[in-house]
Amino acid sequence: MERTVPAPSRIAPAGAIDADWLRPEGLPSQVGAVMTTRCGGASVPPWDSMNLGSGVGDCAETVARNRRGFEQAIAAAPVFLQQVHGAHVVNVGGAWPHAVPQAADASVTTEPGVACTVLVADCLPLLFAAPEGRAVAAAHAGWRGLAAGVVEATLRALCEAGKCGPSDVRVWLGACIGPRQFEVGADVLQAFGTDPARTDAPCFAPRPGGVAGKWLADLPLLARDRLCAAGVGAVSGGAWCTVEERSRFFSYRRDGVTGRMAAAIWIRR
Repeated sequence: MERTVPAPSRIAPAGAIDADWLRPEGLPSQVGAVMTTRCGGASVPPWDSMNLGSGVGDCAETVARNRRGFEQAIAAAPVFLQQVHGAHVVNVGGAWPHAVPQAADASVTTEPGVACTVLVADCLPLLFAAPEGRAVAAAHAGWRGLAAGVVEATLRALCEAGKCGPSDVRVWLGACIGPRQFEVGADVLQAFGTDPARTDAPCFAPRPGGVAGKWLADLPLLARDRLCAAGVGAVSGGAWCTVEERSRFFSYRRDGVTGRMAAAIWIRR
């Protein structure tokens, strides 16, 4: 059940991005981008404090309050999706910020002031930008989405919208579960075409201690490999672990009941 207990406000004033939030680098100057952390919102534990995810047990009114604060802070209209761990990409703009969330794991836009937004709490968020900010996109990539092709699908949609090629695109990787914490089974290796019998797979390391049938997966490296294979050379970020940085990031794998962070990108007005 959702909580109905009101929470004290810690939301930043309009136009003020919380100092703890991640500021993506390497993107065109015509683009704004940010990834939230736990800081800057009104939610109480265990969703403290900037929970932007609905349906995770937090008070619905508080989540709405946090989302209003997020929108004010970035001075753009975030478009939230109904994320399903797939590869579907939607083109957003116009009335979309106030529409019912669509089932998709990535969005793209050419409309200034509309923020392509994904929610995460261990999965990898990717922010894409075409040259001169002609188009932007955001993708939600857990291992299922990566294996399903969400990176490639988002890149195609962005290149079509921004009238550019993959080599022109810049991509930023946000915070996700890190390579020392993401334990997976043979099914994940097989989903990426990797033979579990191999001992030299760069994205998968045997679990320390010789635990049979378990590996540690490097989610950012899997994404970088996909981007590189698709022709993208300008990739930054991917250096944070949501599990290990407890005070800064939400982590579903670590905590179970927890909040969600947002990664958003928009074309400046």
